[in-house]
Amino acid sequence: MGENEKKKKSDFRYATGDAAVPWAAIGEHVWHEDLMNMIKLLVKCGSDEAGFCGAMDSVEEALTELCACGQPTSKLSLGDTVKQLEEEAAQFLGCKHACFVTNATAGFQMAHQFADLGPDDEVILPAITFIATAAFPPLVDAKIVFADIDPATVNMDPADVARKITDKTKVIMPVHIGGYPVDMDPIMEIAEANDITVIEDAAHAFGGKYKGKMTGTVGHFGSFSFHEVKNINAFGEGGIVCTDTEFGQYFNQARFCGVDMSQQIENWLYDVVSLPTKGGPQMAGNHSSTEIQAACLLGQLGRLEEIIRVRSERAEYLGGRFAEVPGLIPAPLNTEDVESTFHLYLLQVDPSVLGGDIIEFKQRLTDKGVTNIPHFAPLYHFKIFEQLGYDTRAIAESCPNAEDAFWHRFTHLPLYPLADEQVELMADLVIEAAEEMGG
Repeated sequence: MGENEKKKKSDFRYATGDAAVPWAAIGEHVWHEDLMNMIKLLVKCGSDEAGFCGAMDSVEEALTELCACGQPTSKLSLGDTVKQLEEEAAQFLGCKHACFVTNATAGFQMAHQFADLGPDDEVILPAITFIATAAFPPLVDAKIVFADIDPATVNMDPADVARKITDKTKVIMPVHIGGYPVDMDPIMEIAEANDITVIEDAAHAFGGKYKGKMTGTVGHFGSFSFHEVKNINAFGEGGIVCTDTEFGQYFNQARFCGVDMSQQIENWLYDVVSLPTKGGPQMAGNHSSTEIQAACLLGQLGRLEEIIRVRSERAEYLGGRFAEVPGLIPAPLNTEDVESTFHLYLLQVDPSVLGGDIIEFKQRLTDKGVTNIPHFAPLYHFKIFEQLGYDTRAIAESCPNAEDAFWHRFTHLPLYPLADEQVELMADLVIEAAEEMGG
């Protein structure tokens, strides 16, 4: 047995190998009863109840037989499947380092730590995004500065970012809302001129492109979400954080408490090291991911290209239908510079033409059975920011486009996995609602 193999076998998260009295990595194996519970969770009864129950009985019998002649896996966390996923993700993204973590929020935390975000530092992020974008800065007493949005995309407006830069700005977090890429060039120019770290919230944008580069790889760090609602998922949760910076070599330690299996202290299995951040050493967190999540995501990654193709075609179809209707403003589509993942379809209205705003329009759609959601409320409307001492009225005044869009202009429509006839019906009903309002 070689030295590397010895180290692997002695890893306390792996089986210890052959021994008279071994210590398995897995305390209680996942076996046929557990597998059946998973199948029952993932596959629900359809219209044929009798056929479903019979098929389930056959599956349980087959699983019992399979487990009788097989043996359980010896690894459930941070094993070869996670490694394979990270290698394939890095190749897909065209980046040097990719790390599979619990969720995109964990990736944001790791990136913030490498940027050495701390007390009194400032982070600029868009007014309209999910709360996870803003989750970490308050934990280290950093200040969030809200940038206004580009009315055409609901993404961060680079011009407003430039206006809100101070000598305390340490991080900028552009968010690719709905998978449509932010205009990154001016943001990167601002960052380079001011020694600022750019962390892309690419939660919606795995597979998108900006000027030939994959979204999430334009900034210094990018973090993607594989939550259940995303274009592809990892059994409901998961994230990948990526970078081309030198800090990527420490992702493994950043993901798991700083544990370094390549070296040991005396009389112990490993050492624990700090994260070498831009400002000094920091303690790592714990964002470990599982083998079964990685296996799921690997399978779905193989379908991503087709998923985005279908979403793109449906966005083009809806755009063609809506462009002919007074008062409707279709979502921006792909250009030579940007390719969206079309996680969401951005629909806007012109209240002056419709004779009413998005609030009334959304209600009409809901009444007609069309699900629509205005992703997301401006974050400063949530009580947490008032509780943290932010002047939310002043922030709202500094973000007039976000206020106008949220209250008067935008909502999002689903694109997938709807059937084609459902997409056509949705277009019909959206147009019907607009024509009712417009008289």
